Amino acid sequence: MKPVIEALIDALGEQAVLHGARVAERATSYWDASPTQALAVVKPRTTGEVSKALEICHRHDQPVVTQGGLTGCVQGAVASNEEVIVSLERMNAIESIDPVGGSATVQAGVTLQALQEAAREHDCLFALDLGARGSCTIGGNVATNAGGISVMRYGMMRSQILGLEAVLADGTVMSSMDEVLKNNAGYDLKHLMIGTEGTLGIVTRVVVRLHPLPKSCNTALAALTSFEAVTQLLTDMQRDLAGTLSAYEVMWNSYYHAATEPGGHPSPLGREYPFYVLLQAEGADVERDSLHFEQLLERSLESGVIVDAVIPKSESERHALWEIRENFEAMLAGRTTFLYDVSLPIRAMAGYAEAVRQRIVARCIQFGHIADGNLHLFIQPESQDADHLASDEAVYAPLLDVGGSVSAEHGIGMEKKAWLARSRSDTEVELMRSLKRAWDPKNLLNPGRVFSL
Repeated sequence: MKPVIEALIDALGEQAVLHGARVAERATSYWDASPTQALAVVKPRTTGEVSKALEICHRHDQPVVTQGGLTGCVQGAVASNEEVIVSLERMNAIESIDPVGGSATVQAGVTLQALQEAAREHDCLFALDLGARGSCTIGGNVATNAGGISVMRYGMMRSQILGLEAVLADGTVMSSMDEVLKNNAGYDLKHLMIGTEGTLGIVTRVVVRLHPLPKSCNTALAALTSFEAVTQLLTDMQRDLAGTLSAYEVMWNSYYHAATEPGGHPSPLGREYPFYVLLQAEGADVERDSLHFEQLLERSLESGVIVDAVIPKSESERHALWEIRENFEAMLAGRTTFLYDVSLPIRAMAGYAEAVRQRIVARCIQFGHIADGNLHLFIQPESQDADHLASDEAVYAPLLDVGGSVSAEHGIGMEKKAWLARSRSDTEVELMRSLKRAWDPKNLLNPGRVFSL
């Protein structure tokens, strides 16, 4: 047994440190069921135990990889046999909820859905929302600056954070657990942890913002014949719903058709339309909001902006509509799939999507949040030996002409490292490296992720 493993067991106990054959009993990630590879898996329960673990690893020059819900899409949390995994799965306590002050204090291993449900019990809303809500964790949401379906109204994860606690590479605890919205006392160090994918420190506790729970929720699935109609509907709804539009999810025909194939979801509308929009508004007056929402849809139908629509009449019907957008496992099953997550100006979206489709000799499935400039793509080549790099080039190269980013909300990890320079200047990347060298001079935290030193 290596000295670093012995030291970790001595400090944290045998049950907190998995090593040997026990490591391989765990799946690599949500996307990869193969056995985990790692020197050991450490499962701390407190910030203090994380601090002990990192101090030991720092003393032994031991590289560390942080894991949360394992739903990441860019291989940022996939470890090698020479790395120690620090898993925050046991740090899953919701410590407090303050409905008056509009905040909650949680450990990093709490799942997004658990926090959402706990907030609802206090008539509060935690506004971040993702399809992976049942497994992704708050710590992972912080590390990747997660986005999701409510960004247009509430912002990304960065906008939901009041304070946080993190452990640096040498075990030092940085605690900035603010519960106030305003604190301009010097540098706001917490922002250096948000979106840095665990390369500067391990986030262990977070203070998040809560909002009053909306009383009304109105949803519709609409069919449209052009992307111009998609943007027109967005403009109309943002203006006329007066800030209550919380979701605007766009599905190209390629996505909707795949989602409603035999064995997939029932199709509430015809499957022949070029675009489908799932929109949702949340407000404070159940009857008035519902009437206004339906009137706006009727006006859009009469003007020809939309050609067909369906409004759910129950929670089960609403859930069925969202399942079309969020549950895409059937279209991925048994197929080689390359997942992409890009952002670009809305005005360039239609041209970019078509340019990618023409470059790809494979099934190209397109969908996204759109209102915040976020487009997702599933590229499904016929061969399991398809060239992933060629697919990357087809997706990322057209972004250069429109000022887009190779990562809208999933991060860089290992998978997109070679493409970072497509979205960040040499000066920006060098400043990132300077921060990494200053905060983690031994390059022990998630080494090789985002960029190489």
